[in-house]
Amino acid sequence: MTPGSNIPLPAPRVAVDVSAPVRLDVSGLLLTADGKVRSDDDFIFYNQPTGPGVTHRSGGGSAPDAITVDTAAVPPGIEKIVVTASPDAAGQSFQGVEPTATIRNADDGSVLATFTPPRLGTETALVIVEIYLRNGAWKARAVGQGYANGLAGIATDFGVTVEEPTPTPTPAAPPQPAAPAAPMAPPTGAPVQMPPPPAAPAAAPSAPAPGAGKINLDKGRVSLQKNQTVSLVKGGRPLLAQVKMGLGWEPAFRGKDIDLDASVIAYGPQRNHIDSCYFGKLKILKGAVKHSGDNLTGEGGGDDEVIVVDLGALPQEVTGLVFTVNSFSGQKFTEVAKAYCRLIDGATGEELVRFDLTNAEAQTGVMMAKLVRQFTGEWDMTAMGDFVKSRTVRGMVKPAAQAL
Repeated sequence: MTPGSNIPLPAPRVAVDVSAPVRLDVSGLLLTADGKVRSDDDFIFYNQPTGPGVTHRSGGGSAPDAITVDTAAVPPGIEKIVVTASPDAAGQSFQGVEPTATIRNADDGSVLATFTPPRLGTETALVIVEIYLRNGAWKARAVGQGYANGLAGIATDFGVTVEEPTPTPTPAAPPQPAAPAAPMAPPTGAPVQMPPPPAAPAAAPSAPAPGAGKINLDKGRVSLQKNQTVSLVKGGRPLLAQVKMGLGWEPAFRGKDIDLDASVIAYGPQRNHIDSCYFGKLKILKGAVKHSGDNLTGEGGGDDEVIVVDLGALPQEVTGLVFTVNSFSGQKFTEVAKAYCRLIDGATGEELVRFDLTNAEAQTGVMMAKLVRQFTGEWDMTAMGDFVKSRTVRGMVKPAAQAL
């Protein structure tokens, strides 16, 4: 499977195991239509191994952990079970670790599908696969969404109350060894106890990865730096409305015109190119994406070109949009000043997100930002600022796909 692809499930009971060169903790979360658990009882993991229709099986370190879903026993109101994985070693990321999820018929062990997420790096936890209900039939979808804050970050994102236990003080004398007790599930409704972190190493901690973490729009306008991501959510609800992407630039040298072209490229779940909207094609996807037209000089205040996107009207097959700017005349971005993009609420005109391009390279194309539909249905915007040697949007299709 590839990210975003799905298969029908021919068996009512399926197991998902996740293998890797290192030991992984695998978990499952039962989600309602709003993408949240009903209570902490819907978080199934090594310390709470059973739930309604979902069970956790430990591999004991010699075999992969697995989540088994009995779709016939999943309670009404649960529309999705997400399967997550994180390295067992505290603080370890997926850098250099290639996990593979295998979806099996739980009754006879036959393999239904496999999925290896591409291009993992500093992520310390991963939503790898989801089992979901669509039009009365159960399906499996490959996801591969990474998190920088571990399994606790995933759990919190889906509404689980995570309580980090207070570390136990080191005793003066080492205690006598005792047989390990079997893990106990927390009582119903109690906060899920995550394992305590190990003592911090003596070496200085490394700096966080650029763009790590996600913010939303609850506190108003967001100004992004390169590689930062904002979730287009207000008050806990996805912003499924009309938005405008305004792109602007000014000549670096007074009195000189600069002719740049703003475009947007639409992609499907397998990074497949669906269509491009630019000055030569001002409307795509049945009008869900519209272009304001070409600006030939870059002079004057305000946005030079605007692309209007009706998020709610986009076909389901569209899972990513990459906004680009090209210099058809061959002028380099070192001749451009104050290039930016900004996301605007189409209904109110309010500026939601802004990204100012602070550096320039002697190239003729730049990927400014991308909008990516998450498996929860919401959209994320990520600032890019990546330069490409291309004078037309056609030359941006391949590098933009790789950047999704």
